[in-house]
Amino acid sequence: MSTETLEFQAEARQLLQLMVHSIYSNKDIFLRELISNASDALDKRRLAGLKDDRLRTDDLHVDIAADKDARTLTVRDNGIGMSRDDVVGLIGTIARSGTAETLRRLRENKEPAELIGQFGVGFYSVFMVADKVSLLTRKAGEETGVRWESDGDGTYTIETVEDVPEGTSVTVHLRPADEEDALHDYADEWKIREIVKRYSDFISYPIRMGDETLNSMKALWARPRSEVKDEEYREFYRHISHDWSEPLDIIRMRAEGTFEYEALLFLPARAPHDLFQRDARHGVQLYVKRVFIMDDSRELLPDHLRFVKGVVDAADLSLNISREILQQDRHIQMIRRRLAKKVLSTVKDLMRNDPEKYRTFWREFGRVVKEGLLGAPEDHKAILDIASFASTAGEEPTTLSEYVARMKDGQDKIYFMTGESRAQIENSPHMEAFRAKEYEVLLLTDPVDEIWVEAVRDFEGKEFQSVARGAVDLPSGEEVSQERSGAYAALLTWLNETLDDVKDVRLTTRLTSSPACLVNDAEGLTPTLEKMYRAMGQELPPVKRVLELNPEHPLVSGLNTAFEQRGAQDAELTETAELLYGTALLAEGGDLSDPARFAKLLADRLARTV
Repeated sequence: MSTETLEFQAEARQLLQLMVHSIYSNKDIFLRELISNASDALDKRRLAGLKDDRLRTDDLHVDIAADKDARTLTVRDNGIGMSRDDVVGLIGTIARSGTAETLRRLRENKEPAELIGQFGVGFYSVFMVADKVSLLTRKAGEETGVRWESDGDGTYTIETVEDVPEGTSVTVHLRPADEEDALHDYADEWKIREIVKRYSDFISYPIRMGDETLNSMKALWARPRSEVKDEEYREFYRHISHDWSEPLDIIRMRAEGTFEYEALLFLPARAPHDLFQRDARHGVQLYVKRVFIMDDSRELLPDHLRFVKGVVDAADLSLNISREILQQDRHIQMIRRRLAKKVLSTVKDLMRNDPEKYRTFWREFGRVVKEGLLGAPEDHKAILDIASFASTAGEEPTTLSEYVARMKDGQDKIYFMTGESRAQIENSPHMEAFRAKEYEVLLLTDPVDEIWVEAVRDFEGKEFQSVARGAVDLPSGEEVSQERSGAYAALLTWLNETLDDVKDVRLTTRLTSSPACLVNDAEGLTPTLEKMYRAMGQELPPVKRVLELNPEHPLVSGLNTAFEQRGAQDAELTETAELLYGTALLAEGGDLSDPARFAKLLADRLARTV
């Protein structure tokens, strides 16, 4: 048979050179591409066999043969095969893709190693590792076959040949191994096993090397739940998560219709060590028709669910996919929303049906889930439904629904206070009136709590109200009488002029046993949030707060009497004002601007009382 030599078009040659020298940093991918092509061919033969009884479909498989002496690697399948026109058409794919726009995108893409896929593109990744590639194929049902060869220099040969088995065989003439160029010895059987296990383990056809089958073919996400043993799920979880504990729960999803995908997700029982590190890996792997595409698929789940492990297998995505494309693909966005909704609803089911597992989940991952209250408005309601918080109602955490059910008559707000620890909050002066009148307060101690309460205003119509912010008047509380306010007016004016670090001084009913406390304006930064911003290097103007005085406390009433008798020029009264402010600051865990001066004033005052 005559051999015909053809040239790639000019732009196709440029594209081929880019693929060989620039796009693929991970050269192992070439074998994945060949196996993926073979799997597609087997799928097509199986489908054709449903329509044509003459096409055998009983032992569909992929064979891999390595010859270390000849430096060749051959991948064979007994799939649908290709005619001469098919081969030319598929090779033409690279020519049709070789437009100026495609070349521009490939040159500018920051993660070009993932621009992979279709036969006419991914097939050419073999030239990263090959001096020459030979393809031998015969389409099922036809009499003659086709041989195609190229050394990647811009031309290829094609000829019609006899006595070719049905299917396709690709022989890669391997270049010498070069570790500096990450070019491994792909004639080495251990390397072949490693690549197949990593990228093609769940291909539904046997991938054989001699008498050994290299892949498990156990795509658990594609098998009915009734056919999968719990131990298989656990083993798969260990395989993808490297976590040897059992998962808390297993989530299966299948979507059919215009866009099909399957998902198998796991809720871990414990948080990974890198959960709060910026470069922490996400736990969801992306497959396309059982072909591994990428792990650490951040686009498939939002950040506040980054601890979820598992697999998403999309039937309608191209293998030619990159992170940039994933971020913009509307189908991926749809999957992302549905997976997030399913994970959160699964946690809600645990809350109702298995409280112990739910408590474990929230203890390990509650801090992360609450991050979703900062930037995922579509998830706010679901997150608030499953969140639980420490509370003054008891030692066990409470949900917001439980809090609302316990609210007093006339109470229309959900009271909370943020702080570094439960003990610090419970001992805060701000809690005194709430404790005395038995109003429940949520005790929020996670750093993220300082921020999400700014973004989420209410739950089921009940507004969140900080007990340490703004003017808080309990429904059953007493207001400061005008007469009392008038009696302290001069003292309050003097304190406002004397204490440079406060924004205002006023009387309050929020205190029962402490003389004073510091509160934020309704829109002001909390001390903890101020510290967080400063720790991140952000420049902030000085934050002044309101000093509230308890007129029932002997120190405050005594100070008022002394001020009336001795006047504003008395040095001891100025020192008392400083001590009053300093004790209020210390009571909430704040930092004194001049601890040495405060200690000296306090020591001198104590000495005079001995």
